[in-house]
Amino acid sequence: MQIELENLLGSANVIFQSDKLKAYDCDAYVAEKAMPRAVVFPQSTEQVASIVKIFNREQIPFLPRGAGTGLSGGATPFAGEVVISLVKMDRLLHVDFENHRAIVQPGFVNLVLSRQIAHRGFYYAPDPSSQSVCTIGGNVAENSGGSHCLKYGVTSNHVVALTLVTPTGEIVTLGQVHGDVLGYDLLGVMVGSEGTLGIVTEITVKILKKPESVETVLAYFHTVADASDTVSDLIAHGVLPAAVEMMDQLMMQAVDKSVYHVGYPPEIAAVLLIEVDGLQAGVEDMAQRVLDICCRHNVHSVRRAVNEEERKLWWSSRKMAFPAVGRISPDYMVQDGVIPRTRLTEILARIADLSHEYGLRVANVFHAGDGNLHPLICYDGRIPEQLAKAMDLGRKILELCVEMGGSITGEHGVGIEKIEQMKVQFSSVDLQWQERLRRVFNPADLCNSGKLIPRPARCAEFRQIQTMVEKYAAAFQETV
Repeated sequence: MQIELENLLGSANVIFQSDKLKAYDCDAYVAEKAMPRAVVFPQSTEQVASIVKIFNREQIPFLPRGAGTGLSGGATPFAGEVVISLVKMDRLLHVDFENHRAIVQPGFVNLVLSRQIAHRGFYYAPDPSSQSVCTIGGNVAENSGGSHCLKYGVTSNHVVALTLVTPTGEIVTLGQVHGDVLGYDLLGVMVGSEGTLGIVTEITVKILKKPESVETVLAYFHTVADASDTVSDLIAHGVLPAAVEMMDQLMMQAVDKSVYHVGYPPEIAAVLLIEVDGLQAGVEDMAQRVLDICCRHNVHSVRRAVNEEERKLWWSSRKMAFPAVGRISPDYMVQDGVIPRTRLTEILARIADLSHEYGLRVANVFHAGDGNLHPLICYDGRIPEQLAKAMDLGRKILELCVEMGGSITGEHGVGIEKIEQMKVQFSSVDLQWQERLRRVFNPADLCNSGKLIPRPARCAEFRQIQTMVEKYAAAFQETV
């Protein structure tokens, strides 16, 4: 098989040496790791299809991988898969400015698309915090959101068509470049399926004209409750900001230790970053309404960005919040849950109680406008029991989100990290139907097995998978 893959892709695009495979034993969810059998780097749809057909013939499990920035273990090769890395499929294939469409390969980096179409006054709206490195293919797999999804929606709202290699190696096109989808909405099924239903090889997305005017507001609050109430009041008064982001005191301390130092006052408990955009006249009025509503909720201070440089600093501070936690904790675990925004105050108080109960600090940063929480649980991995405590605390937070009428994930996906919490979110009948759908696309269960949907006999299944992995690994080494 090794020779066949090298003949297809070239020897430089096939990795099987154990020291090089180590780099692919997890994604950004580092709590659980496993070594892949090999890594291959296709550069076209046809190559992906040929690879998948080889693996089907040999009954070898495989999974797609983008930039490895996923936060739920969706690209972790727990079944000893061959990783199909899509990073070399990184081209912008076509831009249709007149009809507001662009076609990219899955390895194309999110932010690069906006940069390459900026000269014509266009941009790509979905903006995850990792947008400078994450790929659009990975965004499709997780249905990623971002700071501006309150107004502009998540990835599924911007993808109109896909080219897909099915888990059996067939090439199909889903969606409709213009107009409504005809027949069953298989595009909707595919976006957010976490690489369990096939491998996306081309993506057609909407591109938008840049708004005429943007105003960005920073508001400091003495209490988290006042900040949370402000968010609900904004929406209740008909103000739809492009983004409403919140950070708590511990998160602000972490970010201010980084190069993106804003100088957050030490006495405040929460900060809101609020952005409105649109036509010049309307934006000016909306920004003033934002200021007025903030002042009704005991705001410590509130002001608009005086120039683009200050606006960029505020946004850099927010976007770099996750890595900044490394300045206050040796390790951290990112969670991702959703609640009704009217219950922000309640959930943050419950998280604070759990933090005290477990003896682990929790820094909070989140998309407050749509109730998408990102609690970062701080722990020290050198102390064995702390990792277990952090994982248990994360599970409790997700269960609280469901209890409050929300979800166990807003944009990071289920992967392996949240797979058991799917049983909290869905009934056994719900999960059975999801599993039946997966079997339609992925009948041999070779494509990213063991992710997203829990199974009753998961432990026994993994023992069987491990036996299969060892058998195929031995056979693979014999070909080397």
